[in-house]
Amino acid sequence: MEKKNRLTKREYFDKVYRGGKSVANHQFVLYSYARHQQAGFRLGISVSKKLGNAVVRNRIRRMVKEIVRLNAQRFPVGYDLILIARKPVVGMAYAEMEKSIFHVLKRANQSVRK
Repeated sequence: MEKKNRLTKREYFDKVYRGGKSVANHQFVLYSYARHQQAGFRLGISVSKKLGNAVVRNRIRRMVKEIVRLNAQRFPVGYDLILIARKPVVGMAYAEMEKSIFHVLKRANQSVRK
């Protein structure tokens, strides 16, 4: 995942949590905040300690980042997004996780480009 597509600072996360809309499925919660002057999208990933130790959490983070990197053109432009992993993500394969991420994007009525 490119640096320009990362949501990094705490203040950005807070703005998305406070002003954004949330949508969920069983595996992920997605917060989205419209920033129309923005040329691309920015994504933050949150994985709770409840899901496992550092090895498990980092594995989930790496898989999500790889999905975003390979499918960056399909993500909506002009949004800040936060993806929060839930417990069922721990045992998921890559393809299932990718399908679940795009499902939650569709539920948020974000334009998933092909």
